[in-house]
Formats: sequence, structure tokens, C-alpha cells
Amino acid sequence: MSLIDKMVATSLPLIPKPVVRKVASPYIAGEHIEDLLNVSAQFNRDGYLVAAAVLGEFVSKPEEAEVAVQEYVELLDALKKRGIDAYIHVKPTHLGLLLDQALCIRNLKTVLDTAARNGQFVRMDMEDSPCTDGTLSVYHKLHESYENLGIVIQSRLRRTQDDAKALGRVRANVRVCKGIYIEPYGISYTDPEIIRRNFTSLCDSLMGAGCYVAIATHDEKLVWDAERLIDRHGLSAEQYEFQMLLGVLPALRTVIKSSGHRLRVAVPFGTSWYAYSLRRLRKNPAIAGYVLRSMLKG
Repeated sequence: MSLIDKMVATSLPLIPKPVVRKVASPYIAGEHIEDLLNVSAQFNRDGYLVAAAVLGEFVSKPEEAEVAVQEYVELLDALKKRGIDAYIHVKPTHLGLLLDQALCIRNLKTVLDTAARNGQFVRMDMEDSPCTDGTLSVYHKLHESYENLGIVIQSRLRRTQDDAKALGRVRANVRVCKGIYIEPYGISYTDPEIIRRNFTSLCDSLMGAGCYVAIATHDEKLVWDAERLIDRHGLSAEQYEFQMLLGVLPALRTVIKSSGHRLRVAVPFGTSWYAYSLRRLRKNPAIAGYVLRSMLKG
């Protein structure tokens, strides 16, 4: 992480909002639900699955969490009505996790009940490390009652091997990613190769436990590793999937799909794109530096 990246992350609020919007636009479907529906329908026509999301996190009032619940319910019903092959993923802090775990559980149940009626799936995102225990606690409290609930783990965190063992015992539906958050050294790996090796090890152990694994990466080396694991475990195309973000490495996305793998594209939308973008850039200063370089090239 360079000094320039850190300086850019600190000065992000000084960057004009239209500039941030321009940089963020390839990675966000738009501000309105119709924007997401149109982008998602096109991905379906092109042979991709979709993971839809409403932008938002870290609500400060229960009322804000209630608004988020209604947005998720509306999104689920709209996806069902349009016949779009998609699930949704939700941030626990958007549903009030940091206010009250019981509130988060009640809100998540409302979302899950709607999804269950529609035959849809919901995945809980994994946020930064202060949220890890709470997110896993909510999952383990609900997974037996809701077969349509999944979870995420991050290979950057040192604890994740133990978390994966617990998830393997219940054959959870797990999304494995590196994790974008820059965490303290004592709880996270910093060496990129260790993070990669841990990612592959997590996929291997979860596949071996009979879990459905969503392999979320834009790292071609990890795609190669995952393909070796898929062959070794004898998995059919319906027993796993790859996942990528909207706007990131479309050429690799095409290669993965052309190889016969199912691939799901994460498609977010919402009016909270500005706050979301700034939070993400602050959490990962290297990305902030990339934003500046992209601006200068433009």
C-alpha cells in the first residue's frame, strides 16, 4: 500500500461527487430498481446468473433498517415478477446488526420469508471484522429454519479456517472471497500469496464437506486453482458457481462461462452509491489510488 494511496483515501471527500459517480458508474447498475432489473435481465440473456443488492450499510436508526427491509422485499418481488434468475445479498448492518442483533434477525426473517414464498435465495454478506461474530451468530441461529440462507467468509482473516469448519459441519452454502477490508495485522493476513493459499484451502475444505461453494474472485490464479479442485472433488456444474462483480474483468468472466462453469454477476443499485463508494475506497486505499490513476488517464 503506497503513501499516495493513503493520501488519496484521506482526501476522498474533496473529490467532486460527479467525478466519483463517473468512476463508480461501471460497477453500479444505477439508482433505481428498474436500472437493476434491466441490467440483470441482460445478464440472464447472456447466460449469467445475478446476485442483486440494494446499496446501504451501517444504519444508525431502527427506522432506517425497516426502510431497507422494504427495499429488499420490493426487490425480491420485482425479480420474481420479471422472471429474472437472481438471488439477493444483504449486509447485516443494513438490517440493524450493530444496533441490536434481535432487530437484525427479525428484519432478516421478513426478507427470508418473502424470498421463500418466491422460491428465492438470500445471502448474508460478511463485512469488516467487528461484524464477523455477529454475522456468523445470526447465520447459525437461522440456517436450520431457512434453507434459502447463505453466508460469506473471507480468506484474509486468520480466523476463517475455524469458521469454515463450523460451516462445513452444517453443509452451509458459502461464498468464499478474499475480503476488501484492511484489517489489523493480528487478525488478518497481509501477504497476498498467503491470502490466495488460504482462499484455495477454504474452497477445498468446504467442497470436501459437501457445501455448495460460490467462488468469488477476479484472480485468474484462483480460478485455475478452483478448477483443479472442482475436478478433484468430482463436482457437477450445479454443485458450485463462480462469482464476479459488475464491471470487473468482463473478459475473464467470458472465459469462465465459456469453460462450462456457472457464473453469477453481483449487480448493486441504489441512491446510496456515493456514501457506499467513499466507504469502500476508504476501507481499501489501494483502490482509492486506482481511482485517482483512472481519473488522470481520463
